[in-house]
Amino acid sequence: MPLCADRRPGQSVDVMSPDLASYDSIIVAVSGGKDGTACLLALLEAGAPAERIELWHHDVDGEGGSFMDWPSTTPYVEALAHDFGLPLYRSWREGGFEREMLRDNAPTAPVVFETPDGVITAGGHGPEGTRLRFPQVSASLSVRWCSASLKVDVADRALRGQDRFLNCRTLVVTGERAEESPARARYAAFEPHRTDTRNGTRRRRHVDHWRPVHQWSEAEVWAILRRWRVMPAYPYQVGFSRLSCASCIFGNADQFATLKWMDANRFAKLNGYEKEFGCTIKRDRGLEQLSSEGTVYQVARSRPDLVAACLSDRPLQTVLAENWSLPAGAFGNGGGPV
Repeated sequence: MPLCADRRPGQSVDVMSPDLASYDSIIVAVSGGKDGTACLLALLEAGAPAERIELWHHDVDGEGGSFMDWPSTTPYVEALAHDFGLPLYRSWREGGFEREMLRDNAPTAPVVFETPDGVITAGGHGPEGTRLRFPQVSASLSVRWCSASLKVDVADRALRGQDRFLNCRTLVVTGERAEESPARARYAAFEPHRTDTRNGTRRRRHVDHWRPVHQWSEAEVWAILRRWRVMPAYPYQVGFSRLSCASCIFGNADQFATLKWMDANRFAKLNGYEKEFGCTIKRDRGLEQLSSEGTVYQVARSRPDLVAACLSDRPLQTVLAENWSLPAGAFGNGGGPV
């Protein structure tokens, strides 16, 4: 199987596609965001055997009430899986983001993951530790612990915890793009996955990691969603440029101003935790100040139906749209100030 070269700044890369038919399982990580969805559609366009594809979704709030994530995210992902006739397996850390953030002289909570044979719980017996603060914007996952604790480690435990991946070939597909950040630009488009043990002496797993949209532009991502008429998730339609957590630590002033306007109770809870911890989400200012410096997205103000859809956890019948349109949040537009 051809491996693509590591990307160096200023160097173009000819990214070779892996032999998709050679894998027993193809796992596509979907958050409801445009890039993960584009990965799924790119696989289908490349002729990947649909009967070997499964979707994985990490619930950052751990099946609890919505704290950081959008309530509409899980219904969107469930409808996406239903529309394409694919199995969806969810996973989460018990108690989700809030429990991990409030950890005080306690071990990290167990991971729970769905499988074809039922639900499995693993871990929860590690060393005691204390957080009592929000993750901070940083390239280090030990500082920006939300990604590591609630997504990366959750996925790894789900892979390692299922014997169905032993002695066979598995492809993990994720949607990081080089255009998003200098750090992501340095990712390899194709490489062995962290859980790969193909050269081990016991419990061998051949697991590759492929980022099929790594070199794609945002325009190419929206184009494939348009071709397949997959409706962009509601936060994009309101004006958010990324479908990360609703309260993502990377959010800018306009995003937090809009969140405060859309969901005052959630914003007040975040603000309260900042005061309790004596540590803000942003290093240089609290959320009250940050939101006061921003402007609420115009679409959010003018479309209460879309705001309600973002904040609803009701099931969706479909994410396929007869009349597809580019969302207000595309290309960082936000339906208002950039």
